[in-house]
Amino acid sequence: MTDDRQAATPKHTPVGWPPRNRRELLVKTLWIGVWLIFLSSPVEDLVDGGHGTGATVAGALGLTVFVGVYLTLVFRNMGRPFAPRHVYTLGGILGVLAPVLASTLGSAWLGLFVYLSVAWGATLPLRAAYWAIPASGVVMYLIGLGFHEEKEARGLLVLVVLIGFAMTGVGQLVRTTIELRKARATVAQLAANEERLRLARDLHDLLGHSLSLITLKSELAGRMLPGHPDKAAQQVADIEQVSRQALVDVREAVTGYRRPRLAAELAGTQVALTAAGVVAEMPAEPDLTGTPEESESALAWALREAVTNVVRHSGADRCVVRLVHRQTLDGPVLELSVEDNGSGGSGKGPGNGLTGLTERLEKAGGTLEAGRVKHGFRLVARAPTALAADVGSGA
Repeated sequence: MTDDRQAATPKHTPVGWPPRNRRELLVKTLWIGVWLIFLSSPVEDLVDGGHGTGATVAGALGLTVFVGVYLTLVFRNMGRPFAPRHVYTLGGILGVLAPVLASTLGSAWLGLFVYLSVAWGATLPLRAAYWAIPASGVVMYLIGLGFHEEKEARGLLVLVVLIGFAMTGVGQLVRTTIELRKARATVAQLAANEERLRLARDLHDLLGHSLSLITLKSELAGRMLPGHPDKAAQQVADIEQVSRQALVDVREAVTGYRRPRLAAELAGTQVALTAAGVVAEMPAEPDLTGTPEESESALAWALREAVTNVVRHSGADRCVVRLVHRQTLDGPVLELSVEDNGSGGSGKGPGNGLTGLTERLEKAGGTLEAGRVKHGFRLVARAPTALAADVGSGA
């Protein structure tokens, strides 16, 4: 893929990514911390529960440790997970504090088991979570019966079990997302390595023979110079001809490597939009029959620029890419449209990217239209197919 696409990163933190700046750190902290509002019952109990000084101090200390461990465990594991032994240690601390605080300070503390279930469901391995979550619910229910709060304990039991198993799904989603991101990076690296090897092989095939011939003729010219300057001059002329041909071959090879392919750009577009958190609607495998390389290249550049703008500037969460063959007054064309529901950028007029695209498409005999629509921004690029040239020559 292109450097632009590799550099393009989503504006928000996707699932499984650690925070990249202070703003994302704050957002993530608030997203996890807002649920601590349900700790109001233990806090009210400490203030108005009529406990002694020692019990109040111990309860406040225990609640502080519980909240600190909970936030540490859940916050860290939503991106760069702890090692298993750290997960078990922190989860064990929560597993001890919740029943101790609830059994000694009263039924108002039974809500701690909800946080215990969330932490275990999100961080423990599935096999461990499958027995730990029901076990925490049973312990909570038994403690509630001891305080004669059977109705409240029964309602919390359902909540503890359901939310715990729901968090196992969230944790699995985070782990799967991290693995997919690593796999995608590995595939991209392998593809880049394969492309380098292919380029190295092609350059060797292109230049190996030419450079060997140049070396041989240079040695011959050197030996002929003293006694046969005319023959040496012929060898030098041959060297010049071989060098020029080698230069032409290299330029053609480099041009082929630089020219983007529409199928590859469509595949890269899907990856880039998905990584940016944009829902992408993509066309099927493009039918490029009769499409000249220059037209395909121009449309591929247009797609690359359009998607880069969607990811970097638009703020969109949905993008529709269409590729269709149309018959126009000027002949058949291949039409590419990219439409998103974002802001369309700064709105200060066409940038250098769109200007360059217009020039590139005009050179290929195509056109470019770009501007805001009712619900976002749309770019439409058209390039002639080879059939257009056939019609023109037939006329």
